[in-house]
Amino acid sequence: MINYLAAALMIIGLFFFFATTIGLLRFPDFYTRMHAAGKGDTLSSLLILLGLILYNLHHITAGNILVAFKIILILAFIFLASPTATHAIIDAGYESEIKPWSKKISREDEEDDLAV
Repeated sequence: MINYLAAALMIIGLFFFFATTIGLLRFPDFYTRMHAAGKGDTLSSLLILLGLILYNLHHITAGNILVAFKIILILAFIFLASPTATHAIIDAGYESEIKPWSKKISREDEEDDLAV
């Protein structure tokens, strides 16, 4: 039963990695792409590592407990570092005056569309 739960967590984590990739490709601007990358990467990494912890603790030994503890430390690092890094990158983009996407069509774009 634990193996099935571990596999389910890892598959759900892979699904979120895939959704993150789609978000990176489909979203229109820097800010929404970074949002997808930050949220999806953190959640999917946590789910996959939780699945690995469960799989590792299927047979409880001193070595397996030590490995699970190390994975928990990695989880804590990812949980703290990934959102912080995403925020720093978005802040750098804001300071560089990267404009957010707007649905408004400028006059020049309308003229280009009419010329085609």
